[in-house]
Amino acid sequence: MPDAEAPRLLCVEVYGSKPLSYMTETAAGLLERLARTALFVPTTTRTPEQYGRVRLPGPAPRFAICANGGRLLVDGVSDPDWQDRVAGRLAGECAPLAEVRAHLLAAADPAWLLKERIAEDLFAYLVVDRALLPQGWVKELSEWAEGRGWTVSLQGRKIYAVPRPLTKSAAMREVARRTGAGLTLAAGDSLLDADLLLAADRAWRPGHGELADTGWSAPHVDVLEETGVAAGEEILRRFGAAVARSGEARGLARDGARGGAEDSSRDAA
Repeated sequence: MPDAEAPRLLCVEVYGSKPLSYMTETAAGLLERLARTALFVPTTTRTPEQYGRVRLPGPAPRFAICANGGRLLVDGVSDPDWQDRVAGRLAGECAPLAEVRAHLLAAADPAWLLKERIAEDLFAYLVVDRALLPQGWVKELSEWAEGRGWTVSLQGRKIYAVPRPLTKSAAMREVARRTGAGLTLAAGDSLLDADLLLAADRAWRPGHGELADTGWSAPHVDVLEETGVAAGEEILRRFGAAVARSGEARGLARDGARGGAEDSSRDAA
């Protein structure tokens, strides 16, 4: 957009002493209001340490989902019961992380491999020079990983190898179970967000990211035209409207239940 029309931005993440991530000031206000009327759960592939760099407006979230669902933070602390459940499932259904990591490093070419990382001893990813990445390399890796209970995805400059049971949706369902949530709303733009969007009652996908690049959609997922910080702002508007409608519906349901009880008592009398 023209510079004179650009929104004012709020920095919400600093990395290496430099500002890194932003949201519009309008979005900050929308998020603050939303977090006071609904249970807002930040959900990310970031490790808890990486998530700790993000400083969102509003009250500190009671729950946060990190490491693609492998860590469930409760008041900022990783929940040990969830951690044990995840570890048990991965051990029973997937090849060991060490085997996958060894294959990744053996198959990668130093000419295009920039970094390799292990996240919370749960999954691995490579940072690559995408221009030099051979065509078909990710597909071959995916086929190798599939028989071992792992999935592979290319997102920007990163190639993720993630155990198939390690999902954001599983952690979201656990939060919903613990809190008794009757309605779940989600938004995301990456391939690792797809399971989360499918599991939510309603979901939104912005006009940027890997899901947009592949044309991914689902019947209950609204596709937005907005990209970047404008998409974040619009998603928060949609969240707020959905929460308001849900509250109105609950109010009507309660009124109807009271009316029914009164009618029944009169009939009984």
